[in-house]
Amino acid sequence: MLQVNERPCDFFPGLRLEDLARRFKPEADVFIVNGFPMPPSTELNDGDSCWLIKRGEHISFAEMEHLLYARHTPGVQGKVKESVIGIMGLGGLGSVVATALARIGVGSLLLADYDVVEPSNLNRQQYFIDQVGLKKTEAMRQNLLRVNPYLKVETFEDELTESIIPLVFKHVSVLVECFDGAKMKATALRVALTLLPEIGYVGASGLAGFDDNNLISTRRIRPNVFIVGDGEAEAKPGQGLMAPRVGIAAHHQANQVLRILLGLG
Repeated sequence: MLQVNERPCDFFPGLRLEDLARRFKPEADVFIVNGFPMPPSTELNDGDSCWLIKRGEHISFAEMEHLLYARHTPGVQGKVKESVIGIMGLGGLGSVVATALARIGVGSLLLADYDVVEPSNLNRQQYFIDQVGLKKTEAMRQNLLRVNPYLKVETFEDELTESIIPLVFKHVSVLVECFDGAKMKATALRVALTLLPEIGYVGASGLAGFDDNNLISTRRIRPNVFIVGDGEAEAKPGQGLMAPRVGIAAHHQANQVLRILLGLG
């Protein structure tokens, strides 16, 4: 048995890539077997995983859905695709969290930020030089739709306050706090505990500098409420916010979102 574009296909001796292309995708001009590009005349072996691709094409919604279900299993992907995730702040944490969640196929992202992309953001945030000056919400939407064009992206571009947060995010499955400042982190956590107790929450505290990777951890402080970080490392002279450690924390956050969606806490 072969896998052809993640779908099962009967195998028989002497079968070549070009035979598969004639049957499944005559327009294909890129052929990949077990992760390696191969010529169309390649003879296949039982158990091979094959991809037939037309260079530059966009895969359809149905193909994207099939890929995600095949990679993640139906039980997992069925829960992920129905989710709505709120992200407060699109800096070094939020931009990475959003990208990771787009890649796993969450149904919808609600992104909140009122800043624009600045040159100083580029050392750790998921933006590009030609996006400097754009609102972060718009730049992030552009980038996410390149990752997954079928993702639903909503944005909120005003400043978040203690009274506004529960109104904007009242319908999300999980809320992710990605603020830079300690004051807004405290505000967001207070809102989550008092006004949004039924919603999963993932915050962050302590991720600056270049200290040991393994000091970054995920701690549960209440049922369905988690804080990621080392709890101490704040940005200061000689200890800035840098892509590697911020990225570690952001992926902790994204993985905890997934665990909440799957009921793993």
